[in-house]
Amino acid sequence: MVDSPIERGRAWIEIDLDALSHNIADIRSKAPRDSEIMAIVKANAYGHGLDKIAERMVQEGINTFGVATINEGIQLRQSAPTGDILVFGRVHIDDVKLLSKYRLSQLVVDGAHAKFLSKCGHQLDVHIAIDTGMHRLGLDPSNFDEIESIFSYSNLSVKGLLTHFASADSFDDDDISFTHTQIKRFYTVVSKLKEKGYDVGKLHAQSSYAIYNYPELKCDYIRPGIMLYGVHSQSDDTKITTNLRPVLSLRANIAQVKWIGIGESVSYSRIYTSDKPSKIATVCIGYADGVPRQMSGSGAVAIVKGQKVPIVGRICMDLLMLDVTDVGHVEAGDVITIIGKDGDSEIRCEDVAAISGTITNDVLTGLASRLPRIYV
Repeated sequence: MVDSPIERGRAWIEIDLDALSHNIADIRSKAPRDSEIMAIVKANAYGHGLDKIAERMVQEGINTFGVATINEGIQLRQSAPTGDILVFGRVHIDDVKLLSKYRLSQLVVDGAHAKFLSKCGHQLDVHIAIDTGMHRLGLDPSNFDEIESIFSYSNLSVKGLLTHFASADSFDDDDISFTHTQIKRFYTVVSKLKEKGYDVGKLHAQSSYAIYNYPELKCDYIRPGIMLYGVHSQSDDTKITTNLRPVLSLRANIAQVKWIGIGESVSYSRIYTSDKPSKIATVCIGYADGVPRQMSGSGAVAIVKGQKVPIVGRICMDLLMLDVTDVGHVEAGDVITIIGKDGDSEIRCEDVAAISGTITNDVLTGLASRLPRIYV
C-alpha cells in the first residue's frame, strides 16, 4: 500500500461545494424560464476537480454537461451515469465507438465531419454547431444545404443546434450589434429547418456572460462555464447583476522565515533588492503549481494572518517569497493565501488574472494536478 502524504503539507486547493450550489441557484434565477443548465465542466471542471464538482451538480438537479474531450466524457460518465454529455472536441476515428459505448453526444462542425461520423457505423447523437461569426468551429449559415444534409444520415440523430457568441461580455456598441447579428443568423437557420419539417432538438447559445447580458434569449439550454465557479473571466460588468461566490481558494505553507539586510536581493535575476532590513518568508508554492510567473515584480500580494503582503523577487518553480516584515510573528508552517479569504482580507482570482495579464479561465485551468483538491 502506498503511503499518502498530508494533503495540507505543502500547498493545496480548497473547494467550497456550498458556494457551487449557491452559484447554480443564482444562474437558474437569472435564466429564461424553462431553460435547463448544460454545465460546462471541461478542463477538470475549470481546475476544480471534475468528479466532486459533477457529483454536487447532479445533486443540484443538473443532468446535462459539456466537455472538451472524450476522456473527460468517459470520466464524467462515472459521476453522471444517466446524464447527457456533449463532447465539443473532435474525436479520433478509432474512438468513435467509445461515444456509443459511453452514451456521449458529439458536436458536428461541418459536413465532412458529419459524413466521417456516419461512416463509422455507430448510432450517434449529435449537436450541430452553426458558425454565426466567431469563426472557430461550425457550419456557415449561408451553406444551408450542408446543414440540412446532416439530417439525412441514418446513423446520426440530431439532438440540438448551437452557436457561440464572440463578444457577449462586451458593452461596446459594435460588439452588441455583432452579437445581435449572430443571434439573427442562428435563428434564421433554426426557422428554415423547422419550416422544412426537421426536428432541430435542443437550442443553446448562451455561455456565462450571455446568460447575464442577453437573458431575453429563450433557448432550451444555457451553457454556464466560468461563472458556475463564482468567477468572472475579466469584466465584472453584466446587464443583470450577478450574485456569485468564488468556489476555489489557493493556499500554501511557509517553509522558512529569514531576515535580510539593506541592499540584499531575493530570488533569480535579482529583480528585487531590499531598501530596509526585511523579513522574508519562503512559501511552498510556485509556477509549477500554476501560480503565474508573470506575477513576479508586478506588485502582486498574498495574505498572511489576515494581512496582505507583497510577493517579492522572481517566482520559482516550486517556491515564492513574501515580505512579511510588517506582519508580526511569522514562522515556518504558517498558512498563506494566494486566492481566497483570510480574515477580512480577500484576493479574488480576478485580481490574480489582472495582474498577470490574462483571464481567470487561464489561471484556474493552469492550477497543477499535484495540488490536492480539498472539498469543504
